[in-house]
Formats: sequence, structure tokens, C-alpha cells
Amino acid sequence: MLASASSTVSRVGGEKCTYTECKVKQLYTTPDAEEALRKETGFYDEVPQGASDAVWSAYEAQNDPNSYADAYNSLKKFLDDALDIYKEYYYEKDIQKLRTIKKKQQMQGNIFLDTFKANQFTVRLSRDAYSSLKRFLEEKKHNLLLNIIQEHIYLDIYEGLPRTKAQIDATAGAIWGEAQHQANRSKMFYGLAREPDVQQLPWDAFDEDEAALNFQNKRRRELDKAEKVKMYRELGKKVSLSGSRLPSVCFYTVLNSHESERRVVSITLSSDSSLFALGFADGRIQILSIVPQKLRAMKNSEELQTIDKEAADVYARMLDESTASAQKTLYGHSGPVYGASFSLDRTLLLSCSEDGMIRLWSLWTWTALVVYKGHIWPVWDVKFAPHGYYFASCSHDRTARLWVTDSIRPVRIFAGHLSDVDCIEFHPNSNYLATGSSDRGIRVFDCVTGACVRTMTGHKGNPQTLVFSNDGRFLCSGGTDSDLFVWDLAHGHLLARLSGHSATITSISFSMEASILATGSLDGSVRIWDWAKLTGEISTDDVNVTHNPEVQTNSAAILKASFPTKNTSVYLVHFTRRNLLLASGVLEG
Repeated sequence: MLASASSTVSRVGGEKCTYTECKVKQLYTTPDAEEALRKETGFYDEVPQGASDAVWSAYEAQNDPNSYADAYNSLKKFLDDALDIYKEYYYEKDIQKLRTIKKKQQMQGNIFLDTFKANQFTVRLSRDAYSSLKRFLEEKKHNLLLNIIQEHIYLDIYEGLPRTKAQIDATAGAIWGEAQHQANRSKMFYGLAREPDVQQLPWDAFDEDEAALNFQNKRRRELDKAEKVKMYRELGKKVSLSGSRLPSVCFYTVLNSHESERRVVSITLSSDSSLFALGFADGRIQILSIVPQKLRAMKNSEELQTIDKEAADVYARMLDESTASAQKTLYGHSGPVYGASFSLDRTLLLSCSEDGMIRLWSLWTWTALVVYKGHIWPVWDVKFAPHGYYFASCSHDRTARLWVTDSIRPVRIFAGHLSDVDCIEFHPNSNYLATGSSDRGIRVFDCVTGACVRTMTGHKGNPQTLVFSNDGRFLCSGGTDSDLFVWDLAHGHLLARLSGHSATITSISFSMEASILATGSLDGSVRIWDWAKLTGEISTDDVNVTHNPEVQTNSAAILKASFPTKNTSVYLVHFTRRNLLLASGVLEG
């Protein structure tokens, strides 16, 4: 309090300063100290009433709860009397939460309140609205309100007309306010390398000429020839989908897993749609094959010595047929397994757990190869990069991290979120990583520099799943607010907010040609959206950093079908290479 008073009185001089210092001495020190100050300064005369009111009232106001109530009521009356065009509504639901805090003890450990106290809350205001507010504060001499604004609020002023309530609601939501307009000014290179046109490739080219598969992206991890043939043959046979030609859906239900120890907490599918990975609450990971090919383990070292290493099918010869089974179980984690990710060639599996560990498993030996220790709190998600080798993780410690499989230390640490980082997703070109957090914000980080290049706000709940569009231009997100959000990566704007689900959206997937979008939710339904129609209605030609396009909310026109389950929460939706939609979930009760 003395420091606060000193900073206040330092702005005035002469008798006002000395008089106020004497009053502070009266309150917080002995009479001898006050007398010593008077002798040192030679000040014994009382200053006329009102001479130091401005200084002393500013100091007293900081310690008087009634002064805060009076200032708030004055500000509220000013806002109520203002023209509707200048009224910008923010976070009414969050203010209701703050009203429940009545005692000092309730403030301790309140994450929501601690965030407000430790960070400046960003509020975007038009120039006209800011001028009106500034004029009010200066005319009424609300020094207390000015101090609060300067200390706890960052006013992001923009030129142009004030926004409507709908426009504000579209971007409000994060517990730290809105994204600042300068946060999305850096250029983002979201383009992709050109892929070969599989419809134009003769199939004998796969067998005779490797040059026919001349990938332009040098970072792509080379698959063996058999994997390439399989992948492109399936892509060549895919069914074309549209708003009038919807996909077939195949649902896999996990039974007898609702008990506490046997509870399934995560479901993952390999990129070729052949393997499931189920993460259990007791730390187990179960790998299931949904194709006729069984899961086999590698032969022992003595038997491997007898194999002809020059044989074309050397990898098949290395596997022991006597160990073939439809499922395998991996043990190692000491807490619930919240996430898993298959490598592109399905020889490796990453898993993350509440124990704070990330494990790399071999799907040939069915053992853990590496344990990555970097996070100090539970790890919520882990993902391989599209081209392998790199992978990312996110945790309760509010960070996301970038790793390489051959090092036990992270090569990048992405910081900036104010709460748990709950989900992550690599951009298709592997240059960027998107993160969703319990602070209700979404960020996109550059994997090379580690810098945050996009900050997006609008979610009213925690984002739980992220996915980039196939062309890399858009980002879709879903979370506990039950809405599907579509973001423009060029400038970080929200383009669409689609409602329909009644519970948390847990998974999003694009069809192979990106004409259809599928979502799965804890409400037990799979919904199909017409992505081609949505993007066709969005005009991005005149969009820039300061001009946000109108947010599309016409969900009924975009929603094409809904497939409900009887009592199964949907954990995963996934399009196969032939555009069959696979979904999976856990039967409740």
C-alpha cells in the first residue's frame, strides 16, 4: 500500500506531496516518525481542505470496496445510456461466473480468476467507441477505472464501423479475450506439393517404372514399393462423393469397456484403416486388426540369421507365423492412455498417458523402444507428422512439443496458451502445428521457427479436435461447445460456425476429394456436412487482416445426414482411401 501511495503522490509536488506523506505516516507508522518527517521538511501548516483531495482520494479508492462498486455502477450507467451502435457485449456468461465469488477464500485456486489477474484481457474496440469511453472517463475523472484498464485490459483499437453483437460473439470466447489483429499479420505458407494424378497413371507404371512416382515433396518418407502400389490402387478406386451422393458408414462398437479399470479412453485408426489402437484407463494399449491379415511378431535372433536378406519378401520372412493373432496388447504406461498415433508404414506406434510419458512401440517386436520424458504433467495427445520421423505432443503443462523419433529431447517447445493444450494437428505440409487449449483459443505454430503465426478465438468451450482441410487452406475445430468451426488460415478469420450436435465433438474427418466432412460426437451421432457447398458460398477474395467476412451459420443447408447410435458415444470418424466412412465408439451402460 505504501508503494502504491508513493507512486500516486509522486505525480504532484510541494505542499500536496508533503501533506499526503504525513497522512500516510499517521496510518502506518508511529507518531515519532511523523514528527521526524515534519522536522526534516519544515512542514507544520495544515493544507486547506481539498488541496490534496485528488491525491488522497486516489489512494483511498484502492482500499475501499465501495469505490469499486460506485465506479462499476457509473460505467454501467454510461453503457446503458450509450447509443446501440457503440455497445459491444463481451463475455456475459463469464461475468455471471465471477458473480458467484463472494469471499476471499473463493478466489484462491480459481483458474478462471487467476488468468484475469495474471494477464491483460484483450478487448477490440472501434475508434469511435474508444473515443466515447475515453471522453467519459476523463470527464468523470474516474482514476480508479483508468488504473484498472491500464493494468488489466489491452484495448485493441481498429478503424471502421463498430461491430454488431453477432460479429463480436463470433470471435469472443477465449479466457484471455480476443485475438489481437497484429497477431495474424505474418504470412503463412499453407500450400502443398503437387501430388501425382492417380487417374492418369497406368497401373503397369507401378510395376515397371519407379519414375512414374516422382514425388515433388522431398520430405516425404519413402514407403516401400508394395505400400505405394496398395495406396494408389485404393485411391484410384475411391467412390466420388457429393452432397447428393453420401458415403456409406461402418460403425465399430467397443463393448464391455464402461467399467472404471476397463474403460476405453481413446481410439485411434491407422492411415490405411487396417489397425485400431484402444487406450485403456489402466494403462493398456490394445491393437486390433480389422482386415484378414493377422498381427505377427518378429522371429528370434537365431531364426533371423537363416533368412535370405536378398529376397524380395525379406520383411515377410522375418515375421513368425506361429505368433499370428487378431489382437495384441502393450503394457508399460501407469495411467490412462489418452492418445496414440500410427506411423505411416504401421511399424511404429506412439502413445501418451496421464503418467507424463510418451512411448514409442515397435509393432514388429511388440515392445517399447523409447520413453520420451519432457512433460511434467499428463500428456493429452500425440501425433506423428504426415511424413513421419517428427511427432508432436501436448500436455497439462500448457505447452506443445515437437520431437524426433531418434532423440529423447524435444526440438521445439511451443508456449503461449494459458491452460491445458488438449489437442494438436499437423498441417498437411508438416510446416505448421495447430493446438487447441482449455483457454478456449486455437493457435498455429511454425515448426521451423517455433513462432505463433495464427491466433484464433471464437470457441465458447474447450476445443477437443482439430483437422486441416486436404488443400491446407482451412482449419476445422470442434469441442465442448458442440459447434463445428471453420477457420481461414490466410488471415485467421472465422468463416463458419455450424450447430447440430448436442454434446462434445470428438472427431472430424474429410473425404478423400474433400467434398464431404464428417463429425462424431459424444451425443452418439455421426453427421455428414456438404463441404463443397460451404466453401462455395464463402467468398475470400476481399478478406484481409482487418476485414472479417460474414460468418456462415446456415447449418441446415450444409448438414446432409445424421446417423444416430442407440447408446454409443462416438470417439472417432475416419474416411478410408476408398471413401468409406468408418466410425467407432464405446457403448455406454
